[in-house]
Amino acid sequence: MSKTTRTLGLGQVMLAVLKREIALGMRQKGEVLTPLMFFAVVASLFPLGVGAESNLLLRMAPGVLWVSALLAAMLSLQRMFAMDHADGSLEQMVLSPTPLGLLVLAIALGVALAAAPLLVRVALDGLPIINTQKNEGTPFYSYETVPTAWHILKDFLIPSVLGKELSSVADAIELYNNVRGHNMAKAGLEAALWDAFAKSQNVSLSKMLGGVREKIDVGVSIGIQESPNVMIQKVEGYLNEGYRRIKIKIAPGNDLEVVKALRHEYPNLQLWVDANSAYSLKDVELFKKMDDYGLELIEQPLGYNDIYEHSKLQMHIKTPICLDESVHSLGDTQAGIELGSCSIINIKPGRVGGFTESKLIHDYCQQMNVPVWHGGMLESGIGRAGNIALASLPNFTMPGDISSSNRHYLEEIVEPAFSINPDSTMNVPTGPGIGVEVNMSQLKKMTVRSEVFTI
Repeated sequence: MSKTTRTLGLGQVMLAVLKREIALGMRQKGEVLTPLMFFAVVASLFPLGVGAESNLLLRMAPGVLWVSALLAAMLSLQRMFAMDHADGSLEQMVLSPTPLGLLVLAIALGVALAAAPLLVRVALDGLPIINTQKNEGTPFYSYETVPTAWHILKDFLIPSVLGKELSSVADAIELYNNVRGHNMAKAGLEAALWDAFAKSQNVSLSKMLGGVREKIDVGVSIGIQESPNVMIQKVEGYLNEGYRRIKIKIAPGNDLEVVKALRHEYPNLQLWVDANSAYSLKDVELFKKMDDYGLELIEQPLGYNDIYEHSKLQMHIKTPICLDESVHSLGDTQAGIELGSCSIINIKPGRVGGFTESKLIHDYCQQMNVPVWHGGMLESGIGRAGNIALASLPNFTMPGDISSSNRHYLEEIVEPAFSINPDSTMNVPTGPGIGVEVNMSQLKKMTVRSEVFTI
């Protein structure tokens, strides 16, 4: 086994993200030009206020220019964070591999740096395949991070299958089945293998997984906003883009009033809320009040690893509970349903270890008449293609968190990029494997580290 590693220096990374921020700024030229115009106006008007004495102006000019520049810069402070806060990306930035202090400095310089997805590429009978798994930089969503996934893939999962005779994905899973946990690392390798086998048989990943749809229903997830009115404006924007199902994040202090405002503004809106484990059983009265606003579901209101207490909450409220973070396997799914902890399941292949376990969960829920929907983790186009393929299975009867590529990425690494249809659907790729082409030059430009394994 041999390997090669390439790691970009900090300067190269900062240059890349600086280019990204400039491109983002150019999308909103008015907000970029406003501070510049403010600076020019202040610097020009100041002499009119103090007089035309040249010696005085020469002594004061440096200070005036610095103060004018500082005030102009302060006008752009909200822009630095507003867009990323609005769509939930700011949370991902805080969870990125970059040290928090450096991240704050970078944002202050106009840089928005998000955690990169981990890509896994395999070759099956000479056919190179690449796939992805989303990991965070810190263990706040899961104990897995990009470094831990890299370690598990490099030292355990890849060596277990490298050079082995594989007739199916199941063969590979059997080879690394003794590795406990690390579902996201496993999902990355497994997704690449599913893509490889589908391409080798010249069928789409959707068809190979058992998909039955040409289009899937999709929705959008919106992060916590500074006020109900701002949330209404965000929802209006996404409705205008074509999204019909809206999911909003809630947290203590940002919950019932926002739900009230949205329901008043949009009486027929398909509305979900996602609590991300922010509450406890002490908040049961709050959730009882939410029953009055026609929510289709409440996602993971209690502890991130809890199943039992959700059953107690569900007994007191009418709104269906959907489990997300606490479901890591078919066994967790069975426990949640049989205990009455939920009546809807969110499936994320990364969280449960790959498409194989996702299919087992899907099939069991279908037998139990429990609907499922596909969650999202800000995947690149490669991961998004796999999500769409899985969401084409028959029991994915609720809109998934699978939004257009341009919501989170300025430049996509697959062709064609994914976009939402006017009817709030997304087309299922029909080409072999994941059904889209990876732009290798674009991928190379965005890669910060790579490692190659050969026999």
